[in-house]
Amino acid sequence: MNAPHAEPAADEKAIDETSIRYEGWPVVGVCFLIATCAWAGGFYGQGVYLAELQRLHGWPASLISTATTCYYLFSAVLVVFVSEAIRALGPRRLLIAGILCMAAGTALVGQVTSLLQLYVVYALLAFGWAGTSIAAINSTLGLWFDRKRGMAISLALNGASCGGIIGVPLLVGAAGRFGFPATTIGAGAVMIALAIPAILIWVGRPPRRAHPVAASGLAPPPVAQSITEIRRAAFASLSFWTVTVPFALLLLAQVGFIVHLISYLDPMIGRDRASIAVSVMTIMAVIGRVLFGLVADRLNQRTASSISAISQAAALVVIINIHNEAVLFAACVVFGFSVGNVITLPSLIVQREFNAAAFAVIVGLVSAICQFTYAFGPGIIGLLRDASGGYSVPFYVCAALELLAAAIVLVRAKAPQM
Repeated sequence: MNAPHAEPAADEKAIDETSIRYEGWPVVGVCFLIATCAWAGGFYGQGVYLAELQRLHGWPASLISTATTCYYLFSAVLVVFVSEAIRALGPRRLLIAGILCMAAGTALVGQVTSLLQLYVVYALLAFGWAGTSIAAINSTLGLWFDRKRGMAISLALNGASCGGIIGVPLLVGAAGRFGFPATTIGAGAVMIALAIPAILIWVGRPPRRAHPVAASGLAPPPVAQSITEIRRAAFASLSFWTVTVPFALLLLAQVGFIVHLISYLDPMIGRDRASIAVSVMTIMAVIGRVLFGLVADRLNQRTASSISAISQAAALVVIINIHNEAVLFAACVVFGFSVGNVITLPSLIVQREFNAAAFAVIVGLVSAICQFTYAFGPGIIGLLRDASGGYSVPFYVCAALELLAAAIVLVRAKAPQM
């Protein structure tokens, strides 16, 4: 007599990620809001902080920039432990802690009166960045989504672009009207007022899944591994490195190029037009991420990554050699179309090639290594610019890194069993 088939658990049976009523979609909206706050205060806001601190205190830009680099490096170390934090605290508490640290750091950066205080505030801001940026958002959404994870992450990370499009102009405008100290306090208060209620209302208990890797076609791990074992297996895996290395190179080139773009374009088209070019690039990052999110789960994501890298390299070559304003704007459009996807694609490749039980740990490692690498991007481009007397050499180096990344990411090896 055949044994009856086991009925799926009620929670598992009820999961329909394609339904507009699925509880995971409000979590995507919350993560969008968190990304907006994180990138406005912790990434794009760095340029505003540098200019305002220089104006208020007369500190050398090099010393403030060094504090910014230390902030990125320290937060890269913290990002490695996001998976442990989510396991210990749960997604709701982690996101609340991250927002509180981000808001407090943003508020205090306008109150500092010495460089030592700035380093302390940036350390607090680093905790906020680790708890609200890519690794935290990807790991949180990974608890609610499997089949539609690509779309969910793409939609949520559009908040990163909104942080640049909306947050930075508001910070600059408010600083001019109310002063920098009052503006940073107001920005921190707005983060808390918007994000904390949203987290409390919509980020609850993740759905239970009997076999969270079933949709990816991978067998569930026979024995649960510790986080340390997962990291050890990842470091020994060629598949891990052919995701991490190319995206670290891409982000190093991308961040370095974007930080220096206004300085490059200023002599050719003026600062106002150069600022518009950066805005156009950021808007295209949103459009590119939304369009990609609609088809991400059906594409070969390594091939898509390679094409994105090649398109950015081609745009860089055009920007270096053709100084016509219309062509420069067109090249910025092409470059910007892939900007958002470069921070989305690593997690999608990890989802497809590694067991879901290891997703948060692997994404945290990839994010940390990438952030550690791109922290040096603006400085490397600046050194090459000073050494060569112009931006052609450093931008060609960026293009070469993009092409190298395009080749490495196509190398697919067997992922380790985790």
